[in-house]
Amino acid sequence: MTRALVLGGTGFIGLHLVERLVADGRRVVVVDDFSRGRNDQRVAALRDSPLVEIVSADLTAPEAWSALPRDVDEVYLLAAVVGVRNVEADPARVLRVNTLVVSHLLDWLTPGRRVFFSSTSEVYAGGVDAGIVPVPTAEDVAVMIADVTSPRLAYAISKLAGEAMLLHGAPARGCATVVGRFHNVYGPRMGADHVIPEMALRALRGEDPFRVWGADQYRAFCHVDDAVEAVLRLMATPAAEGQIVHIGNDSEQTNIADLAKIVLRLAGVTPTVQPLPAPSRSVHRRCPDLTRLRRLTGFEPTVPLEEGVRRTFEWYRTAST
Repeated sequence: MTRALVLGGTGFIGLHLVERLVADGRRVVVVDDFSRGRNDQRVAALRDSPLVEIVSADLTAPEAWSALPRDVDEVYLLAAVVGVRNVEADPARVLRVNTLVVSHLLDWLTPGRRVFFSSTSEVYAGGVDAGIVPVPTAEDVAVMIADVTSPRLAYAISKLAGEAMLLHGAPARGCATVVGRFHNVYGPRMGADHVIPEMALRALRGEDPFRVWGADQYRAFCHVDDAVEAVLRLMATPAAEGQIVHIGNDSEQTNIADLAKIVLRLAGVTPTVQPLPAPSRSVHRRCPDLTRLRRLTGFEPTVPLEEGVRRTFEWYRTAST
C-alpha cells in the first residue's frame, strides 16, 4: 500500500485531498502548521482514522523536516500562503514562505518519490491583461509578471519560482514531479475571501444593495471534488512526469454577475444589485484549456456550476448558524 505525504493537508484543497486518499484506503501523513483547521471537526475525524498520521510543523523551519517520516511514496505540496488579502497585506511573507517550503522539500527529497506541486492560474494574469495570452489558455503560452512591485503579483512570482525549483531540482534527486496549475477551484471550507463563499456569506446576511465587484468579468470555476480527481489522475500517470498541467473546468465560462444571481437565488433574497469596479490586477477573463489534462488522464469535469455552488452555499449556510 502506497503512503502519501500531504504538506498543507488541513488547508482547503489539502483537506479534501486527504479525505479522498483515506476514502480510497490510502495511508496518509498530514503535515500542517494549523494556521487554520486546528479545531475543525473534519480534521478531528482524520485524527481518529487508523490510516492517518498528523504532524504539526512549520515547514519554513529546516529542523521541522527531520521529524517527517521518510517511508512515503508520494508527496503533495499544497502548503503556501494564499488569498488576496494575505498576499496584499504582506507580499514579502508570501515570497519567503512559499519559496522556503519548496527549497526545504528539495533538500529533504531522496530518490524514488513522486511529487505534486500546487501552482496557480495567476501566472497568466499579466499576459491575459496585456492581450498576448488567449483565453481559454494552454500551458505553453508565455507567462509574464506585468509589475514586480505589485503586491498582488507576489503570489504568482512565488509559484513560478516553486515550479522552476522542483522541475529542475527534483529530477537531480531521482524524483518525478508534476505541476498542477489550479484555475478557480471552489467548494466547502475554502475560507471567506474567495468570490463564491464571500458572496454566499453576504447573501446570508441579507446585504442590500448587494455589491458585485467585477460584474463584467468571466471565470471558469472548478469544484474541489473535480480538482482532487484531476490531481490523483496526474499522480497515477507516468507520462505526466515533468509536465505543467492545468486543473480546472473549461466547460462553463461564467459571468460574475450571473454567478451573483445563482447565489442570491439559493439564498432566497432579491436585493438591489450594485455593480462595482473589479479589484486591482484582477484579470478580466480566465479559463483553462484542458487539452493536456484530457490527453494524459482522460479527465472530464463532473460537477456543474449550479450544483457545485449549491453544495458550497449549503455548507456555508450550515457553518454560519
